[in-house]
Amino acid sequence: MKISLESQISLQPLKIRKDRNHFIVENPNSGEFFEMPEICIEAIEKINNHESLATIEEQLIENYKEEEVDLLDFLQQLIDLGLVKEVNGKEIITRTKDQSATGFTSISSTFAALFFNRLTVHVFIILIVFNLSIFAIYTELLPTYTDIFLFDSMVLNILTYMLLSLILITLHEFGHILAIRSYDLPANVQIGNRLFLIVVETDLTAAWKLPSKQRNLLFLGGMFIDQVILTIVLLIKLIVPIDQFIINGILSLVVLDILIKTIYQCCFYMKTDLYYLVENVTGCYNLMENGKNYLAKWVPFVKVDKTTTTFEGEEKIVKLYGVFTFIGVLLTMSLFIIYFIPQMIYLMVNTLPHLMNPVGNPFFWDALVIVAQFILMISLLIYSIRKKKKSAST
Repeated sequence: MKISLESQISLQPLKIRKDRNHFIVENPNSGEFFEMPEICIEAIEKINNHESLATIEEQLIENYKEEEVDLLDFLQQLIDLGLVKEVNGKEIITRTKDQSATGFTSISSTFAALFFNRLTVHVFIILIVFNLSIFAIYTELLPTYTDIFLFDSMVLNILTYMLLSLILITLHEFGHILAIRSYDLPANVQIGNRLFLIVVETDLTAAWKLPSKQRNLLFLGGMFIDQVILTIVLLIKLIVPIDQFIINGILSLVVLDILIKTIYQCCFYMKTDLYYLVENVTGCYNLMENGKNYLAKWVPFVKVDKTTTTFEGEEKIVKLYGVFTFIGVLLTMSLFIIYFIPQMIYLMVNTLPHLMNPVGNPFFWDALVIVAQFILMISLLIYSIRKKKKSAST
């Protein structure tokens, strides 16, 4: 649809709220939120006051002399985002689905506030310091790569770890749900996949209704539950004498899983809970995309994302993000060196010889399943890499 400075524009009913650096614009009809600078908000307010587009553009050019003002381009963006209701009296039909979260409203906000309130962040910091102190004093509690091997059967070890990890992930996501319910806001849980792994994520979109400072608690909700569980397990291992090998092994496996996932949270090249926390604290949203655009100046194979913009004053934070990205890569490499590679070697050394056993031996089938699983993982990895290269070349 063609628009000009003589067009009559009617916008959707929008809710606008000042955020840390810019403004958050909510479309109640779709449940979507958008970050916009002050110049955009002034344009929206003038449009809602039925001022002519030509007058609006002239005033914006006068008020924002350092900005490149193109009102028609901005209006086209609003149309693409589904924020324009009518143009010259003709209704704009949008196919945007209502993305508002509606789940878990049965959980009382009063109940959720028992766990997540103004003291939670302080308790979280205390738990982090306490757990680190325990590891520093009682180094024997630090997990080792062999903690995952509870049984002689490698298949049983993997199934046990997968089940335990699933339980801990569920509790982690429940932490996010309780955190957002403490503000009487709904949440949805999404099940997706990364490569061939199933992942569970809590949709915290409704958090944009809250001031920036209150959103911090929502991003820390899952890690708070992790640290509570870790503290309980460490205290049990320290205080309670456990002679049962399996129980003690499961407790060690919990420590291993939470420690690895906590380190992963610090890998800022992925959009982890801590990544979103940093975005929220700094007010630099789309930090990863803007960081990649900055790296694209120096690294030729990094693609530029044209859908995002680095606002004025964010340059230093975007550059600093590159440093933390590098640290995250080092942390990931450390996990592979300390845990994942030794686990793989141990797995193969204790599995492959059993392929020489008779077919009637259960360890033969145990080894066969492990080898088949390993071949499947390598095949999927190669397929994923080839597919990514193919899509990049087209």
